[in-house]
Amino acid sequence: MVLLNDWSERLALEDSEERRVFDRVAWAQYEALVADLGDKSPYRVHFLAGVLEIVSPSRNHESGKTRIGTLLEIYFVETETEYFPMGSTTLQRPEQGAGGELDESYCIGTDKDFPDLAIEVIVTSGSINRLELYRRLGVQEVWFWQGDRFSLYHQRPAAPQFAETAGYEPIIQSELLPDLDIDLLTRCLQNPSPLAAAKAFRQGLPRG
Repeated sequence: MVLLNDWSERLALEDSEERRVFDRVAWAQYEALVADLGDKSPYRVHFLAGVLEIVSPSRNHESGKTRIGTLLEIYFVETETEYFPMGSTTLQRPEQGAGGELDESYCIGTDKDFPDLAIEVIVTSGSINRLELYRRLGVQEVWFWQGDRFSLYHQRPAAPQFAETAGYEPIIQSELLPDLDIDLLTRCLQNPSPLAAAKAFRQGLPRG
């Protein structure tokens, strides 16, 4: 696609995260674009009720998501928590008009077709409603990492008071991983050294 090729060349000159949003896109057009880009595409494509978003993640974005994933996998191993990583697998629910590629995602306890936990690193705001997208994909819990801080949400399907957040309640502590110290995780991610952060995180975990 000419548009994507031109965009890629421009992005190579700077470490910025750019996004394009298109309205009135059919599901078949979204599927065709995903197939055209292939599994190794540098772009992330999201679809929600006829709105298509194409994102070219920055280096900061990719570094952030990888570091979060590294520390979480240390936690899973050290605490013997059964987990199944889904990474940035493309998830689609045509009947819900929703599709996307999550930054990091996990099934907890048992393997499933859709993840229990989705994690997204936000570098630039102003996109499609991510919580609505995750609701339609059936994700129980969502973490946003933005400005060196986490914002956590857990789905409450029968709670109309959370309609403005697509049925998700803001929470302080993960309900899927109740023993995970979010403050410790945050402090370690703020450490500019990935190695030092991983060592400090492991040392900070409770010993059984």
